[in-house]
Amino acid sequence: MKIQPLMARAARSAIAVVRGVRPEQLGSPTPCTEYDVRALLNHLILWTGHVSELSARKRPVADLPDPAMLAPDHDFLHGEWVKSYAAQLDRAVAAWGEPGAEDGTTRMGGETELPADFVAQMLFGELVLHGWDLAVATGQRLDCPGDVARAAYDATARSAEQARAMGLFGTPLEVPATASDLDRVLALSGRDPRWTP
Repeated sequence: MKIQPLMARAARSAIAVVRGVRPEQLGSPTPCTEYDVRALLNHLILWTGHVSELSARKRPVADLPDPAMLAPDHDFLHGEWVKSYAAQLDRAVAAWGEPGAEDGTTRMGGETELPADFVAQMLFGELVLHGWDLAVATGQRLDCPGDVARAAYDATARSAEQARAMGLFGTPLEVPATASDLDRVLALSGRDPRWTP
């Protein structure tokens, strides 16, 4: 199954949340304990916007428009940053829809070659998981229909072991059998679906 159409829907939901972030919320905590709202936004912009497009086009991060973007303290949140991110996210999602984007191997910011469809699924999962992180941190709701959440669960399950080994995911949590598809993927990634600021 091609992930790009689902990625496009997840991107629309994520950017709607980004547009709802208020300036006074940038220092607020998020479910990702190492990120406040500002840092999470910068992470999203870099990885789901710029790095994602390069990965889809099988180009190295050296092709970023500015190498400083990779610096831990780089801040994208200036000028018309929401508009810029929305446009960059559109370009990234469109790139994954081009012929051959999900075929073969590619890189995701490093030197290691990975299956391109695996990278696409990881970046799709980033949009869903971090879209939710940002939504609950800022008093919003992420629009995540069941089919998108189920695909995100499958994508997350594919990378969960590696992500936990890298310290990116926590221990999976138990959820009731009646849990929503979104709650299931959140719990699989080590997030508490009941998290509040």
